[in-house]
Amino acid sequence: MTKIVNHWIGGKTVEGASGNHGPVTDPATGAVTTKVAFASAEEVDAAVAAAKDAFTAWGQSSLAQRTGILFRFRALLDAHRDEIAGLITAEHGKVHSDALGEVARGLEIVDLACGI
Repeated sequence: MTKIVNHWIGGKTVEGASGNHGPVTDPATGAVTTKVAFASAEEVDAAVAAAKDAFTAWGQSSLAQRTGILFRFRALLDAHRDEIAGLITAEHGKVHSDALGEVARGLEIVDLACGI
């Protein structure tokens, strides 16, 4: 069975209601490994509304809370760097060492955000 990636709206997984999916292929073999649910207009509207609500809540949180969240996010990226690199390899065809470099560059950006 092919894995399906659904939507993430309002902090939870939401199955795509449109019934349409796009393939994700393994660049090495061309085989379809995953399908991504395409969003309906209603799902896009729900995602935008959830993002607006999250933005409001984020803006009302203290600097200490936001900083703590960013540092926890950075720690999770660092702890899972090998797994993330594996996903990059599977979806983009990069060799693992190059994918690890992509993750390291991402961590540098998160470091910058934490420092700001």
